[in-house]
Amino acid sequence: MDGKRIYCIRGAACAENNKDSIRAAVRALFDGICDGNAFAEADIVSVQFTMTRDLDVLNAATALRTCGTRLDVSAVPLFCAQEPEIAGMMPRVIRIMVTAYLPEGSTLRNVYVNGAEVLRPDLAGGRPKQAEAR
Repeated sequence: MDGKRIYCIRGAACAENNKDSIRAAVRALFDGICDGNAFAEADIVSVQFTMTRDLDVLNAATALRTCGTRLDVSAVPLFCAQEPEIAGMMPRVIRIMVTAYLPEGSTLRNVYVNGAEVLRPDLAGGRPKQAEAR
């Protein structure tokens, strides 16, 4: 991929433990990341989710496949795992990490919504973060 390199864009959203809420949170995360970072389906390497234990009615990867996002994710590798239990952790959180090819030097726009802004106030609100050179 000429002039592109792999980046990881992160985000999180809070949801209620019902299918509609989980689908809405997953869609807000994925569409927000797609809109803020302007990549195509072919640029996506994979999408990984974690969910807190209290969200147990729908897998976030399944939600992404069925929630009608802006990009077709039918060929994108998806993975979902349970978030490790940590004392005092925030409940009902879905985290996402999209690995994608973006132009070298891209400014990343991470997405924290629906109450998850407190997890990363430095990244919340779609504020851009210059990717670090390696």
